[in-house]
Amino acid sequence: MRLAWVAACMSVLVAGATAKAGDLSSAAAPNAASGGAVGLDNGLNAFGGLFAEFQDRNSKDQYTLFNPTPLALMRELTTDRPDNTESPFTVDAGHFQTETTLFGFTRSGTAADGSFTNSYELGTTDVRVGLTNSSEMNLIWQPYGIVQTHAPQPGASMQQSGIGALEIRGKINLWGNDTFDKPGSTAFGLLPFISVPTDRGNGVSPDAVEGGLIIPYSIKLSKTFDLTLNGGVEAIHNDAAAGYHAEYIASASLGHDWTEQLSSYYEIYSELETSDPRGDVVLLATGLTYQVTKNFQLDSGVNVGVTPAADRFNPFVGASYRF
Repeated sequence: MRLAWVAACMSVLVAGATAKAGDLSSAAAPNAASGGAVGLDNGLNAFGGLFAEFQDRNSKDQYTLFNPTPLALMRELTTDRPDNTESPFTVDAGHFQTETTLFGFTRSGTAADGSFTNSYELGTTDVRVGLTNSSEMNLIWQPYGIVQTHAPQPGASMQQSGIGALEIRGKINLWGNDTFDKPGSTAFGLLPFISVPTDRGNGVSPDAVEGGLIIPYSIKLSKTFDLTLNGGVEAIHNDAAAGYHAEYIASASLGHDWTEQLSSYYEIYSELETSDPRGDVVLLATGLTYQVTKNFQLDSGVNVGVTPAADRFNPFVGASYRF
């Protein structure tokens, strides 16, 4: 299944490269056929246009964390929430963006012993900091959560609460940050991350350091539809033994803009080769976003598990703000 995801992504990239090469060939043919002063003028004009476009696309490279991007040059607000699929786009240099789960509820699947958990998530926030025009740093932290374990055996049920892990991320956009505006446009990035436990044994924070790499890719299908694909790998600590094992991430999220403010998404998300005896995790998800202002967005959504190892039900509401 992982090979299929890679093959699909490669075919999209090759198709895009072929289309661009065809555009360049068709543009060059008239210049080659013309001669004299007219041909020279056309050639100079074409070169000047290409140089101006290249210069415009790279004019924002001068901006950094300490030399912020001017407001007039900032990109449209783009968030990594509310879907599980990460975007390849970064926050403009010198600007901050917070993305918060205001409230979330999760009902787990049933374990082999018949137990299940209800979890409550409060205030989990991703703070994104634009370092350069194509890179950012993220800090994600859950200030409080509650996990209620319901067991079939009398007296085995319990409730735990506390703070969650601190996740540190970096994101690098390799292309598409400022050119994702026309059908056929693409964007590609790299997102390494590491999760550090903050309170081992509280049932909310993981008990060990974990980390991995996600590769996000987006393509603009039309004026109102875009598709984002993720592939990734994560080192997960073994629960019953020492050491780690690899788990793989594959997801696809289809976004649709209904109006300039209202959008929706439809997603399939999977975690493959888990150590769970119930098998892999597969989720179906959908949700809405509403952009209240240029820099403020509200969202809501729900994840529904379709395999035994997946959480059964996870509704949530959140908000994002850029400054």
